[in-house]
Amino acid sequence: MTTMKLVFISLLLLSTAPYAALALRTQLHSLSEGSNSKNYLTTQELWFNQTLDHFSPFDHHKFPQRYYEFLDYFRIPDGPIFLEICGESSCNGIVNDYISVLAKKFGAAVVSLEHRYYGRSLPFKSTTTENLRFLSSKQALFDLAVFRQYYQESLNLKLNRTSVENPWFVFGGSYAGALSAWFRLKFPHLTCGSLASSAVVLAIHNFTEFDQQIGESAGAECKATLQETTQLVEERLASNKQAVKTLFDAAELEIDGDFLYFLADAAVIAFQYGNPDIVCSTLVKAKNNGDDLVEAYAKYVKVYYLGTFGSSVQTYNQKYLKDTSLNKHTGDRLWWFQVCTEVAYFQVAPSNDSIRSSKVDARYHLDLCKNVFGEGIYPEVDVTNIYYGGTNISGSKIVFANGSQDPWRHASKQTSSPDMPSFLISCHNCGHCTDIRGCPQTPLSLEGNARNCSSPEAVEKVRHQIIEKMDLWLSECRAGSWSSM
Repeated sequence: MTTMKLVFISLLLLSTAPYAALALRTQLHSLSEGSNSKNYLTTQELWFNQTLDHFSPFDHHKFPQRYYEFLDYFRIPDGPIFLEICGESSCNGIVNDYISVLAKKFGAAVVSLEHRYYGRSLPFKSTTTENLRFLSSKQALFDLAVFRQYYQESLNLKLNRTSVENPWFVFGGSYAGALSAWFRLKFPHLTCGSLASSAVVLAIHNFTEFDQQIGESAGAECKATLQETTQLVEERLASNKQAVKTLFDAAELEIDGDFLYFLADAAVIAFQYGNPDIVCSTLVKAKNNGDDLVEAYAKYVKVYYLGTFGSSVQTYNQKYLKDTSLNKHTGDRLWWFQVCTEVAYFQVAPSNDSIRSSKVDARYHLDLCKNVFGEGIYPEVDVTNIYYGGTNISGSKIVFANGSQDPWRHASKQTSSPDMPSFLISCHNCGHCTDIRGCPQTPLSLEGNARNCSSPEAVEKVRHQIIEKMDLWLSECRAGSWSSM
């Protein structure tokens, strides 16, 4: 690294001292990285003051919002800036996934903004329903726009220049992938393009395709075994519910729907994050050996889902979801609020041939929303899809990428158009955000290494196509009037 770059980086780091230091750390059942520092390019926190309500001409309250920057690959002064969006969980740094490979290739700076309310970017000291009124994707998009302008101006100040724009490119996965697509849709003048990885752009009330995809990904034998296991669990719930809940270390889940949702998610995670054989081999082997399927599944849940994967039973307990204090489960309550107000994504059992229990239906979800947040809370799915367009999004220069085994892909854009290509990565363990994460998707493979994908060439083919689009769109930015906004 050149002396000039070292001096520039030092000045930039020193000039962005934190405005606040909140103590809360949350963990959602998403792509959590744990505490391994090798998994991050940086974990050094930076802060700036964000507007609380972007839609009010009268309310000018601010709150401290956390962000990160990584400048080791930045080509001073005209390199691109990659804005990596953090989603529905605590943002503890910039993850060392495939985006770091892209940053090195394009000579980019990487900045990442924590989503409002999550992690340490908390506007209030409690999460009452009233206090959550500013938690929405619309507010989050304006956060990104304001931050993007703030960071560009800060960069110009360090480089002793004015009214110059570096080319920006936006990245996100899952809900953050939807935000990435929506950011390009709503603020096309602020980014040269977006990568929307496993982007759930379609709000869905009854998301039956989710369960159906799990069945397809499992294959006939594993699917039948999962269905039989669900039936056996339901029978035991009817005869001795306390005993079967205790078997799964989930006796605290007093509401049967919470328990059955927990058991469904435990299987989903294996397929969603590229570990299908962990659950299938366990249950199929038990079935072929004549072992007790419920006990075999309970062992899988406790060893893998609660153990290795690190999920928590309390995530599914409505008693804890109602808790408005700031604690380690706050992130779960926050995401449920977004689910119950904007996007639904209700993972309900199809009317026939389902894997999950039929008791996990729309009524269960709506009752949860009412119980946790009070009367009048209902997901405005139609409003969300009208505002963003759903899978008919009318944007440009957005790359969509999905994994073939990911149940969430049915809420993403899977048809291509010339200016919004959509790529499907097909392989046995290609799940959620494979293009960014490699295989499996959890735990993290450094730099998104694809060597453990059952078809690494399928991943690399899509990555090459993504690079081609990025190269084209960044070049068009530089050739246009990008530097004279």
